[in-house]
Amino acid sequence: MLNIVHYPNPILRNVSEKVEVFDKDLQAFLSEMARAMYRYDGIGLAAPQVGVNKRIIVVDVGKGLLKLVNPVILEVSGEEEVMEEGCLSIPGVYVKVKRKIGFIRFKAQDGTGKERIWTGKGLLARVIQHEVDHLDGVLMIDRAERPFSEEAEKKIKELEENYE
Repeated sequence: MLNIVHYPNPILRNVSEKVEVFDKDLQAFLSEMARAMYRYDGIGLAAPQVGVNKRIIVVDVGKGLLKLVNPVILEVSGEEEVMEEGCLSIPGVYVKVKRKIGFIRFKAQDGTGKERIWTGKGLLARVIQHEVDHLDGVLMIDRAERPFSEEAEKKIKELEENYE
């Protein structure tokens, strides 16, 4: 059973390593990540959020589960929209983040190494950008509009002070 790594754990700031081996262990890990995402009521989860420094994400915005290995954003365009984002690794914190959500095109491999290209918009575009940011050591609080709400500031400070 995978547990969520919380801010300010340093693994959340690492650039994740490319996956080179596609085997049954990887496929099992992808399934475990999906279970963890659903268990914690998330719509996206990146491997660093469960303590694994690999370029792996799982996403489900209500249109089916995507298990993505070595994802690369090829194009993001369209209008920018500000929306409150949350993150399983920064529990209880919601901040306003501006992202382009009109169109996204990205590629990734599945658990067997087969590459595919996807397109989408709206929430899918937002979540893919959020999760790929995790793979690059970037958190939503880095992209968020400032100042944060008092509640968000308080919760972030609490997480920092209680980190072991």
